[in-house]
Amino acid sequence: MTDVLENPQVLLEEVSAGLKAGSMVPYIGPGISALQEQVVPMGPEALADFFATKTTLPKRAQGNPWAAAQYIESYRFRDTVTLWMQEAFATAVAPSPFHAWLAGLPLPLIIDTWYAGEMRAAMAGRDDWAEVQGITRAGIGEDRWFRFYDAAGKAVDAETAAKAKTLLYTPHGGAVPDANFLISDADYVEVLTEIDIQTPIPEEVRQRRTGMGFVFIGCRFHDQLLRTYARQVMKRSSDRHYAIVDLDALTRNERRFLDEQGIQAIDLPLAEALESLMA
Repeated sequence: MTDVLENPQVLLEEVSAGLKAGSMVPYIGPGISALQEQVVPMGPEALADFFATKTTLPKRAQGNPWAAAQYIESYRFRDTVTLWMQEAFATAVAPSPFHAWLAGLPLPLIIDTWYAGEMRAAMAGRDDWAEVQGITRAGIGEDRWFRFYDAAGKAVDAETAAKAKTLLYTPHGGAVPDANFLISDADYVEVLTEIDIQTPIPEEVRQRRTGMGFVFIGCRFHDQLLRTYARQVMKRSSDRHYAIVDLDALTRNERRFLDEQGIQAIDLPLAEALESLMA
């Protein structure tokens, strides 16, 4: 990371302008909704804690939702993982003002990395968007990495989704409309085996990200899996990216990741940054 950080307000102005022009991709995480008290897990650790209320987890799986889901899948089968994920996210999460603001912008691509579906709900007033969700291939008997849905939640083909003005990409799946969950270690082993050659990333996402800047909002990269996904999703985009972060709270690996990927840190409290972006 650069020794001299750029003025965060100037950076926010750049981000706001890029979002309003549709030349930037928002890559959003659960930290946005976590600003308000929620009744669903808002973050990997919270999801692992939820699993721990359902069964006794081995030490290696405590605090790690991917290992926890793998343990449950191994001993209680995949259907139990899906059932408990549906239970974890059974309560609808209202979109925040920031989700609603994003939904009103001319964005070709929005990436939502959590399962709760707030961004999908925020888009409900529009009919010119589509969603592509990552899916587990466990037990489906299909050679597919993702599924497409229209604004009404009906499954569509890639060609139909490609016509949408805005494409919402949820790489880890989502609670709605069909409870597609990429969550266990086994799920990710399959994906990570091929993600270097981009196969699990939809072609339309690859097209729309080309030359775009990324802004990471409400995300953490304190796990290798999270860093790998972000690194692969932002391939072949522009060389100017941003992340709203609390620098003091970052791990060494997170700082290294931002530096390696050329991501400019905007060191501001998330709530304050969101208010500035929407101003």
